[in-house]
Amino acid sequence: MAHGAGGAVMQSLIEKYILKHFGGVQVDVPIDALDDAAVVQGMVLKSDSYTVKPLFFPGGDIGRLAVSGTVNDMCMIGGDPLALAEGFILEEGFNIRELDRILESMRKASDEVGVPVVTGDTKVMERGALDKFVINSSGFGRRNPLLDQNLIVARKDRDVSGQWLVDSNVRAGDKIILSGTIGDHGIAVLSARQGYGFETKVESDAAPLKSVVNSALKVGGVVAMKDPTRGGLANLLNEWCQKSHVGILVEEERVPVKEGVRAACEMLGLDVFEVGNEGKFVAAVVPSRAEAVLAAIKANPLGKDAAIIGEATGDFELVAMETVVGGRRIIAAPAGDPVPRIC
Repeated sequence: MAHGAGGAVMQSLIEKYILKHFGGVQVDVPIDALDDAAVVQGMVLKSDSYTVKPLFFPGGDIGRLAVSGTVNDMCMIGGDPLALAEGFILEEGFNIRELDRILESMRKASDEVGVPVVTGDTKVMERGALDKFVINSSGFGRRNPLLDQNLIVARKDRDVSGQWLVDSNVRAGDKIILSGTIGDHGIAVLSARQGYGFETKVESDAAPLKSVVNSALKVGGVVAMKDPTRGGLANLLNEWCQKSHVGILVEEERVPVKEGVRAACEMLGLDVFEVGNEGKFVAAVVPSRAEAVLAAIKANPLGKDAAIIGEATGDFELVAMETVVGGRRIIAAPAGDPVPRIC
Protein backbone atom coordinates (compact mmCIF):
# COMPACT_ATOMS: atom_id res chain seq x y z
CA MET A 1 0.00 0.00 0.00
CA ALA A 2 2.89 2.36 0.71
CA HIS A 3 3.98 2.10 -2.93
CA GLY A 4 0.86 4.07 -3.88
CA ALA A 5 0.69 6.43 -0.90
CA GLY A 6 2.56 9.40 -2.35
CA GLY A 7 5.62 9.45 -0.08
CA ALA A 8 9.23 8.31 -0.23
CA VAL A 9 8.36 4.65 -0.91
CA MET A 10 6.29 5.56 -3.97
CA GLN A 11 8.98 7.96 -5.19
CA SER A 12 11.52 5.15 -5.00
CA LEU A 13 9.26 2.85 -7.04
CA ILE A 14 8.81 5.53 -9.71
CA GLU A 15 12.49 6.44 -9.90
CA LYS A 16 13.85 2.86 -9.90
CA TYR A 17 11.34 1.19 -12.20
CA ILE A 18 8.89 3.47 -14.02
CA LEU A 19 11.43 6.07 -15.17
CA LYS A 20 13.72 3.26 -16.29
CA HIS A 21 11.22 2.42 -19.01
CA PHE A 22 9.57 5.77 -19.78
CA GLY A 23 12.13 8.44 -18.90
CA GLY A 24 14.35 10.34 -21.28
CA VAL A 25 11.64 11.61 -23.63
CA GLN A 26 12.43 15.14 -24.78
CA VAL A 27 9.33 17.27 -24.16
CA ASP A 28 8.79 20.69 -22.57
CA VAL A 29 8.22 19.27 -19.07
CA PRO A 30 9.05 15.53 -19.11
CA ILE A 31 8.10 12.63 -16.86
CA ASP A 32 11.62 12.69 -15.39
CA ALA A 33 10.87 16.02 -13.67
CA LEU A 34 8.18 14.27 -11.59
CA ASP A 35 6.01 17.38 -11.57
CA ASP A 36 2.22 17.35 -11.24
CA ALA A 37 1.68 17.26 -15.03
CA ALA A 38 3.62 17.11 -18.29
CA VAL A 39 3.89 19.65 -21.10
CA VAL A 40 4.18 18.51 -24.71
CA GLN A 41 4.51 21.12 -27.47
CA GLY A 42 2.94 23.71 -25.19
CA MET A 43 -0.04 21.51 -24.25
CA VAL A 44 -0.52 20.39 -20.65
CA LEU A 45 -1.35 16.72 -20.07
CA LYS A 46 -2.37 14.91 -16.88
CA SER A 47 -3.65 11.44 -15.99
CA ASP A 48 -4.70 10.33 -12.50
CA SER A 49 -6.62 7.45 -10.95
CA TYR A 50 -9.03 7.57 -8.01
CA THR A 51 -9.58 4.67 -5.60
CA VAL A 52 -10.88 6.56 -2.55
CA LYS A 53 -12.61 4.52 0.15
CA PRO A 54 -15.45 5.13 0.91
CA LEU A 55 -16.83 6.51 -2.34
CA PHE A 56 -18.90 9.12 -0.44
CA PHE A 57 -17.49 11.16 2.45
CA PRO A 58 -18.31 14.44 4.23
CA GLY A 59 -17.80 17.24 1.73
CA GLY A 60 -17.53 15.17 -1.43
CA ASP A 61 -17.31 11.88 -3.28
CA ILE A 62 -15.10 10.09 -5.78
CA GLY A 63 -16.61 12.05 -8.68
CA ARG A 64 -15.89 15.50 -7.28
CA LEU A 65 -12.46 14.25 -6.28
CA ALA A 66 -11.60 13.04 -9.78
CA VAL A 67 -12.50 16.33 -11.45
CA SER A 68 -10.85 18.47 -8.77
CA GLY A 69 -7.63 16.49 -8.62
CA THR A 70 -7.11 16.41 -12.37
CA VAL A 71 -7.91 20.09 -12.87
CA ASN A 72 -5.70 21.09 -9.94
CA ASP A 73 -2.64 19.18 -11.14
CA MET A 74 -2.80 20.97 -14.48
CA CYS A 75 -3.24 24.34 -12.78
CA MET A 76 -0.25 23.75 -10.49
CA ILE A 77 2.21 23.68 -13.36
CA GLY A 78 0.76 26.80 -14.98
CA GLY A 79 -1.79 25.15 -17.23
CA ASP A 80 -5.28 26.24 -18.21
CA PRO A 81 -7.42 23.05 -18.22
CA LEU A 82 -9.68 22.72 -21.28
CA ALA A 83 -11.31 19.28 -21.15
CA LEU A 84 -11.39 15.96 -19.30
CA ALA A 85 -11.52 12.30 -20.32
CA GLU A 86 -12.96 9.92 -17.72
CA GLY A 87 -12.52 6.17 -17.53
CA PHE A 88 -14.99 4.29 -15.30
CA ILE A 89 -14.30 0.79 -14.00
CA LEU A 90 -17.23 -0.68 -12.09
CA GLU A 91 -17.70 -3.86 -10.11
CA GLU A 92 -20.53 -6.11 -11.26
CA GLY A 93 -23.58 -5.32 -9.15
CA PHE A 94 -22.64 -1.71 -8.37
CA ASN A 95 -25.72 0.34 -7.40
CA ILE A 96 -26.87 2.34 -10.43
CA ARG A 97 -28.35 5.08 -8.23
CA GLU A 98 -24.94 5.59 -6.60
CA LEU A 99 -23.34 5.75 -10.04
CA ASP A 100 -25.83 8.39 -11.12
CA ARG A 101 -25.14 10.39 -7.96
CA ILE A 102 -21.38 10.29 -8.60
CA LEU A 103 -21.75 11.32 -12.24
CA GLU A 104 -23.98 14.25 -11.26
CA SER A 105 -21.33 15.34 -8.76
CA MET A 106 -18.66 15.20 -11.49
CA ARG A 107 -20.79 17.32 -13.80
CA LYS A 108 -21.32 19.96 -11.13
CA ALA A 109 -17.60 20.10 -10.35
CA SER A 110 -16.69 20.44 -14.02
CA ASP A 111 -19.32 23.17 -14.43
CA GLU A 112 -17.73 25.11 -11.55
CA VAL A 113 -14.57 25.65 -13.58
CA GLY A 114 -15.87 25.32 -17.12
CA VAL A 115 -13.84 22.19 -17.90
CA PRO A 116 -16.19 19.66 -19.54
CA VAL A 117 -15.92 15.88 -19.75
CA VAL A 118 -15.66 15.21 -23.51
CA THR A 119 -14.72 11.53 -23.84
CA GLY A 120 -14.00 8.43 -21.81
CA ASP A 121 -14.49 4.71 -21.38
CA THR A 122 -16.60 2.34 -19.25
CA LYS A 123 -15.67 -1.17 -18.12
CA VAL A 124 -17.28 -3.66 -15.73
CA MET A 125 -15.32 -6.31 -13.80
CA GLU A 126 -16.81 -9.40 -12.23
CA ARG A 127 -18.07 -9.27 -8.67
CA GLY A 128 -15.20 -9.43 -6.17
CA ALA A 129 -12.52 -8.45 -8.68
CA LEU A 130 -12.74 -4.73 -7.84
CA ASP A 131 -13.69 -2.66 -4.81
CA LYS A 132 -16.90 -1.12 -6.21
CA PHE A 133 -15.72 1.72 -8.46
CA VAL A 134 -12.47 3.22 -9.77
CA ILE A 135 -12.08 6.31 -11.96
CA ASN A 136 -9.17 7.12 -14.24
CA SER A 137 -9.27 10.83 -15.02
CA SER A 138 -7.20 12.54 -17.70
CA GLY A 139 -7.11 16.14 -18.75
CA PHE A 140 -5.50 18.34 -21.35
CA GLY A 141 -5.03 22.07 -21.42
CA ARG A 142 -3.03 24.97 -22.78
CA ARG A 143 -0.61 27.40 -21.22
CA ASN A 144 -2.41 29.69 -18.78
CA PRO A 145 -2.71 33.13 -20.45
CA LEU A 146 -1.73 34.71 -17.12
CA LEU A 147 1.53 32.77 -16.79
CA ASP A 148 3.82 34.89 -18.97
CA GLN A 149 3.06 38.15 -17.19
CA ASN A 150 3.33 36.39 -13.85
CA LEU A 151 6.85 35.23 -14.69
CA ILE A 152 7.84 38.66 -16.02
CA VAL A 153 6.93 40.09 -12.61
CA ALA A 154 8.90 37.33 -10.87
CA ARG A 155 12.00 38.02 -12.98
CA LYS A 156 12.12 41.58 -11.72
CA ASP A 157 13.27 40.05 -8.41
CA ARG A 158 15.50 37.27 -9.66
CA ASP A 159 16.29 34.80 -12.44
CA VAL A 160 13.58 32.19 -13.00
CA SER A 161 14.60 29.15 -15.03
CA GLY A 162 12.16 27.66 -17.51
CA GLN A 163 8.72 28.76 -18.62
CA TRP A 164 6.50 26.71 -16.29
CA LEU A 165 5.81 26.49 -12.54
CA VAL A 166 7.95 23.44 -11.88
CA ASP A 167 9.16 22.09 -8.53
CA SER A 168 12.79 23.01 -9.26
CA ASN A 169 12.06 26.78 -9.43
CA VAL A 170 12.21 27.55 -5.69
CA ARG A 171 15.14 29.73 -4.53
CA ALA A 172 16.42 31.07 -1.22
CA GLY A 173 14.30 34.01 -0.06
CA ASP A 174 11.08 32.88 -1.74
CA LYS A 175 8.08 33.11 0.56
CA ILE A 176 5.93 30.01 1.04
CA ILE A 177 2.16 30.63 0.93
CA LEU A 178 -0.36 27.97 1.95
CA SER A 179 -3.88 28.60 0.62
CA GLY A 180 -5.74 27.27 3.69
CA THR A 181 -6.08 24.68 6.43
CA ILE A 182 -4.30 21.34 6.10
CA GLY A 183 -5.46 17.78 6.77
CA ASP A 184 -9.16 18.36 6.06
CA HIS A 185 -9.64 15.77 3.31
CA GLY A 186 -7.66 12.95 4.88
CA ILE A 187 -9.42 13.23 8.24
CA ALA A 188 -12.87 13.47 6.62
CA VAL A 189 -12.24 10.30 4.59
CA LEU A 190 -10.75 8.43 7.55
CA SER A 191 -13.68 9.35 9.76
CA ALA A 192 -16.22 8.21 7.17
CA ARG A 193 -14.32 4.96 6.64
CA GLN A 194 -13.81 4.03 10.27
CA GLY A 195 -16.90 5.64 11.80
CA TYR A 196 -14.96 7.80 14.27
CA GLY A 197 -17.63 10.49 14.23
CA PHE A 198 -15.38 13.38 13.19
CA GLU A 199 -17.56 13.85 10.10
CA THR A 200 -19.85 16.10 12.13
CA LYS A 201 -16.98 18.56 12.46
CA VAL A 202 -14.62 17.90 9.55
CA GLU A 203 -15.45 18.00 5.84
CA SER A 204 -13.25 17.33 2.85
CA ASP A 205 -11.95 20.42 1.09
CA ALA A 206 -12.10 18.74 -2.35
CA ALA A 207 -12.49 21.54 -4.89
CA PRO A 208 -11.15 22.61 -8.30
CA LEU A 209 -8.74 25.48 -7.65
CA LYS A 210 -8.62 27.19 -11.05
CA SER A 211 -10.17 30.47 -9.90
CA VAL A 212 -7.96 30.99 -6.85
CA VAL A 213 -4.83 30.00 -8.78
CA ASN A 214 -5.72 32.63 -11.39
CA SER A 215 -6.13 35.18 -8.59
CA ALA A 216 -2.53 34.56 -7.56
CA LEU A 217 -1.13 34.60 -11.10
CA LYS A 218 -2.83 37.91 -11.91
CA VAL A 219 -0.72 39.57 -9.19
CA GLY A 220 2.47 37.94 -10.46
CA GLY A 221 5.64 36.69 -8.83
CA VAL A 222 4.66 33.04 -8.35
CA VAL A 223 7.52 30.70 -9.28
CA ALA A 224 6.19 27.30 -8.18
CA MET A 225 2.87 25.78 -7.11
CA LYS A 226 1.86 22.36 -5.83
CA ASP A 227 -1.12 20.85 -4.02
CA PRO A 228 -0.51 18.88 -0.79
CA THR A 229 -2.32 15.66 -1.64
CA ARG A 230 -0.87 12.25 -0.69
CA GLY A 231 1.87 12.73 1.91
CA GLY A 232 0.49 16.17 2.77
CA LEU A 233 2.42 19.36 3.32
CA ALA A 234 5.47 17.45 4.58
CA ASN A 235 5.89 15.55 1.34
CA LEU A 236 5.30 18.64 -0.81
CA LEU A 237 7.93 20.76 0.92
CA ASN A 238 10.48 17.95 0.87
CA GLU A 239 9.96 17.51 -2.88
CA TRP A 240 10.66 21.21 -3.39
CA CYS A 241 13.82 20.99 -1.28
CA GLN A 242 15.14 17.97 -3.17
CA LYS A 243 14.40 19.29 -6.65
CA SER A 244 15.37 22.95 -6.02
CA HIS A 245 18.35 22.22 -3.73
CA VAL A 246 17.19 24.68 -1.08
CA GLY A 247 15.98 24.46 2.49
CA ILE A 248 12.56 25.54 3.71
CA LEU A 249 11.90 26.95 7.16
CA VAL A 250 8.26 26.87 8.32
CA GLU A 251 6.74 28.56 11.37
CA GLU A 252 4.37 26.14 13.10
CA GLU A 253 2.10 28.82 14.52
CA ARG A 254 1.46 30.21 11.02
CA VAL A 255 0.22 26.91 9.54
CA PRO A 256 -3.62 26.97 9.61
CA VAL A 257 -5.25 23.82 11.04
CA LYS A 258 -8.91 23.43 11.96
CA GLU A 259 -9.48 22.46 15.58
CA GLY A 260 -11.45 19.37 14.60
CA VAL A 261 -8.59 18.17 12.40
CA ARG A 262 -6.01 18.93 15.07
CA ALA A 263 -8.01 17.05 17.71
CA ALA A 264 -8.50 14.05 15.43
CA CYS A 265 -4.79 13.87 14.60
CA GLU A 266 -3.81 14.07 18.27
CA MET A 267 -6.28 11.34 19.21
CA LEU A 268 -5.17 9.02 16.40
CA GLY A 269 -1.45 9.78 16.68
CA LEU A 270 -1.21 11.27 13.18
CA ASP A 271 1.10 14.07 12.06
CA VAL A 272 -1.20 16.66 10.46
CA PHE A 273 1.69 17.74 8.19
CA GLU A 274 1.49 14.30 6.51
CA VAL A 275 -2.31 14.17 6.03
CA GLY A 276 -3.49 15.00 2.52
CA ASN A 277 -5.74 17.73 1.16
CA GLU A 278 -7.65 17.98 -2.13
CA GLY A 279 -8.58 21.67 -2.20
CA LYS A 280 -5.46 23.54 -1.12
CA PHE A 281 -2.22 24.56 -2.80
CA VAL A 282 1.18 25.92 -1.80
CA ALA A 283 2.88 28.69 -3.76
CA ALA A 284 6.49 29.84 -3.73
CA VAL A 285 6.53 33.59 -4.42
CA VAL A 286 9.32 36.13 -4.85
CA PRO A 287 9.59 38.27 -1.68
CA SER A 288 8.43 41.59 -3.15
CA ARG A 289 5.10 40.10 -4.31
CA ALA A 290 4.31 37.77 -1.41
CA GLU A 291 1.94 40.04 0.53
CA ALA A 292 0.05 41.05 -2.62
CA VAL A 293 -0.31 37.42 -3.74
CA LEU A 294 -1.49 36.46 -0.26
CA ALA A 295 -4.13 39.20 -0.31
CA ALA A 296 -5.39 38.03 -3.71
CA ILE A 297 -5.65 34.43 -2.53
CA LYS A 298 -7.47 35.44 0.67
CA ALA A 299 -9.99 37.46 -1.36
CA ASN A 300 -11.14 34.25 -3.04
CA PRO A 301 -13.48 32.03 -0.94
CA LEU A 302 -11.23 29.04 -1.65
CA GLY A 303 -8.28 30.85 -0.05
CA LYS A 304 -9.85 32.72 2.87
CA ASP A 305 -7.57 30.99 5.43
CA ALA A 306 -4.36 31.47 3.45
CA ALA A 307 -1.13 32.40 5.22
CA ILE A 308 2.58 32.93 4.59
CA ILE A 309 3.98 29.97 6.53
CA GLY A 310 7.71 30.32 5.92
CA GLU A 311 10.43 30.85 3.35
CA ALA A 312 13.12 29.09 1.39
CA THR A 313 16.69 29.34 2.65
CA GLY A 314 20.19 28.60 1.42
CA ASP A 315 21.43 27.67 4.90
CA PHE A 316 20.47 23.99 4.58
CA GLU A 317 18.69 21.60 2.19
CA LEU A 318 15.88 20.14 4.26
CA VAL A 319 12.53 21.16 5.73
CA ALA A 320 12.70 22.57 9.25
CA MET A 321 10.02 24.02 11.48
CA GLU A 322 10.14 26.64 14.21
CA THR A 323 7.82 25.13 16.82
CA VAL A 324 5.35 27.04 18.96
CA VAL A 325 7.56 26.44 22.02
CA GLY A 326 10.57 28.05 20.37
CA GLY A 327 12.49 24.97 19.25
CA ARG A 328 13.29 23.74 15.81
CA ARG A 329 12.69 20.28 14.33
CA ILE A 330 13.15 18.60 10.98
CA ILE A 331 10.08 17.68 8.94
CA ALA A 332 11.11 14.54 7.11
CA ALA A 333 9.51 13.19 3.96
CA PRO A 334 6.90 10.61 5.00
CA ALA A 335 7.14 7.04 3.73
CA GLY A 336 3.55 7.54 2.52
CA ASP A 337 0.29 9.15 3.52
CA PRO A 338 -0.78 7.76 6.95
CA VAL A 339 -4.35 7.49 5.63
CA PRO A 340 -4.37 5.12 2.61
CA ARG A 341 -6.82 5.47 -0.29
CA ILE A 342 -7.79 9.10 0.28
CA CYS A 343 -7.85 9.75 -3.48
